[in-house]
Amino acid sequence: MGAGGRWNPSDPEVVFERAPTSKPEFTLGDIKKAIPPHCFERPLIKSFSYLGADVAAVALFYYVATTFIPQLPHPLQYIAWPLYWVAQGTVMMGLWVIGHECGHHAFSDYEWLDDTVGFFVHTFVTTPYFSWKFSHRRHHSNTGSLERDEVYVPKEKSKLSPASFYFDNPLGRTFTLTIKLTLGWYIYLSINAAGRPYDRFASHFDPRSPIFLDNERLLVLVSDIGLLSLVYLVFKASMAYGLAWVFCVYLGALTVTNMLIVIVTYLQHTHPSLPHYDDSAWNWMNGALVTVDRDFGQVLNRVLNRVTDTHVVHHLFSYLPHYHAVEATKAIKPILGEFYQFDSTPFYKALWRESKVCLFIEPDESDGERRGVFWYSNKY
Repeated sequence: MGAGGRWNPSDPEVVFERAPTSKPEFTLGDIKKAIPPHCFERPLIKSFSYLGADVAAVALFYYVATTFIPQLPHPLQYIAWPLYWVAQGTVMMGLWVIGHECGHHAFSDYEWLDDTVGFFVHTFVTTPYFSWKFSHRRHHSNTGSLERDEVYVPKEKSKLSPASFYFDNPLGRTFTLTIKLTLGWYIYLSINAAGRPYDRFASHFDPRSPIFLDNERLLVLVSDIGLLSLVYLVFKASMAYGLAWVFCVYLGALTVTNMLIVIVTYLQHTHPSLPHYDDSAWNWMNGALVTVDRDFGQVLNRVLNRVTDTHVVHHLFSYLPHYHAVEATKAIKPILGEFYQFDSTPFYKALWRESKVCLFIEPDESDGERRGVFWYSNKY
């Protein structure tokens, strides 16, 4: 169904069936009726159980790493610390997902509680909670729109910088992906790279940024204060224990978390089968369906709190908690039919493929006219 199936890397030319761009015959109400009502419930005990499990896992990994890795023979420490970073960073990504749900009011029935939990969780993983909550909310309102979507907005070939074409080779893609995975999250937050174009400088750290409305700017400042407080704590810890120790126990894992944020969000919205729309063709329903569910494997799907394989239903009902998302996804698939997009390609292969195939967009001229629909391409 949709873009399902695995990609065969031995095929030099992979052809994907394009997602439908016609107006769906179903409505949002039809989709909601198919989902069991309990899937929209957000019981406090259940939500806090997932939060508590992730916090406990972070604490356990920290305890094991700081207790046992320093006792290993010196060469083995060079293997053990990176393994800890991967494990800890992955669990911290699960925490980030819970913070993301708080921003959607999907954690509890109390918005003040969601914002409190989300603020501390996201600050811990160096994400400006309110700033990103506001821009991400507008992303959900304008998904797939070339003019108004907030992130992963592709460009037409004529608008790409000449350097983009020089990097369209294995070495260039490796370099680009390295930068994207290590620094991409902070570059986006700092200068709105890959985001919606604004008429002046835009940054998630600037309360005066055009990203935000006037009534949001004070909370953007609160997000900044939270991050500055974290930076101060990291600085004090570095002075007390050394920067190497802080990197080993926290910053290394944080780097993995940032990599996963980029990988997951990039693959959710970048796929050869997905269209994009200009204002002449965009509508909310078609835009909400410009996303794809991915299979990261049973373990990662669970540890990452289902952010990978239930993103379609999340864009339709963002207030639905992650622990009901699998059931909800199964319920809506018969309704969505060919509008539901899924790809089981291993994420590391998909990441390389999409960086190669989804270089820019071109207008759909299959009927001889520009219809406001655009598709990914890498054909010059």
